[in-house]
Amino acid sequence: MTSRERIQASCAHREPDKLAVDFGGGFQTGMHVSVVYQLRQSLGLDKPGTPVKVVEPCQMLGEMAPDLCEALGIDTASLHGTGTMFGFPAADFKEWKLRDGTPVLVPGGFNTEYAPSGELFQYPMSDRAAGPCAKMPEGGNFFDALNRQPPIDEETLTPEDNLEEFGPVPDAELAVLAERAARLHEQTGRALFCTFGGLTFGDIALVPATFLKQPKGIRDIEEWYVSLVMRPDFIKAVFERQAEIAMENLARLYAAVGDRISVIQTNGADFGTQNGPFCSQESYRELFLPYQKKVNGWIHAHTPWKTFMHCCGSIVPLLDLIVEAEFDILNPVQCSATGMESAMLKKNYGDKLTFWGGGVDTQQTLPFGSPAQVRDQVRERIETFAPGGGFVFGAIHNVQALTPIDNLLALFETLKEYR
Repeated sequence: MTSRERIQASCAHREPDKLAVDFGGGFQTGMHVSVVYQLRQSLGLDKPGTPVKVVEPCQMLGEMAPDLCEALGIDTASLHGTGTMFGFPAADFKEWKLRDGTPVLVPGGFNTEYAPSGELFQYPMSDRAAGPCAKMPEGGNFFDALNRQPPIDEETLTPEDNLEEFGPVPDAELAVLAERAARLHEQTGRALFCTFGGLTFGDIALVPATFLKQPKGIRDIEEWYVSLVMRPDFIKAVFERQAEIAMENLARLYAAVGDRISVIQTNGADFGTQNGPFCSQESYRELFLPYQKKVNGWIHAHTPWKTFMHCCGSIVPLLDLIVEAEFDILNPVQCSATGMESAMLKKNYGDKLTFWGGGVDTQQTLPFGSPAQVRDQVRERIETFAPGGGFVFGAIHNVQALTPIDNLLALFETLKEYR
């Protein structure tokens, strides 16, 4: 099979010729740029000091370039637009160094340096006059959104304020996606994983709008969650209009890229904590499911694409509703969360959902375990999830900075042996 056929077979719950693998297809399946640098050095792909491109500057994810994908046996290619989480384009890359000296390439709009305190700030659309929108704390390795919530006046609060970032995708942006899709489809043979704005409802990473200079509406994370209970009609109004815009943009996206896409992300909102959902079944059914099903239903009716749900945490009580919302794929498959044991998931949902991720725990085993413990977990997850298809191997969310290189090499050696 080609990589594309391998992913497509897996998502159709058929066993491929060998296990499908994704690292870097989406922005929740990648690796910190410092880890990518170490991997490339360890595999002899670069000379010392060769910088690695940062493809997502908020989480500081590194580029999974074609030579690295080939070396690691990765079956996906990332299809995404020209923007970033900070509102400046992913263009005009320039050399920069992480705090530990790792050489990287960052977008030209990445116009910040470490403060004397050790903190690093980002500015929306590279405009320092607008004030910082995100901060990397001292000793940190990625950015956290800053609270820029303006005072809320209940009498003037309007859903339009939380719809500022949604609208028709510019023709120029669609042209870029069309060109990239055609090139990747023809030149790589890998399955295209598409990240496209406006399809995920209530994604808390996007609510603070780090890409806007002066975001209006409800932008504080705590206030947003409170609003799910205190202002449900407001939330529904935002989601209703967002869904209408999404329908229009999806039709234009399909006209631009056609059947070249294999997978498209349609949810990035987390509904689980380590120990259980923080959203009840009733709230999920009322506030989220109708709009998710509208987006996913359109995709299934008009395209061959598979719909990808990223949702961390313990979400067992919501899994039937996730299936009802017409998600094909569940990621990151956080088996360490309460009730999310791999054997249970495979037994009860292996014919309904493709498990994308779950291959190794990035909270404990990969960063803090021994190489032997990494090997054991990778082998166990393959033996549990792989039979009958419906599994794409990946880590549970992004591989974080400071992950020992010996553990990463143990991961890929074991994957090569058992895939």
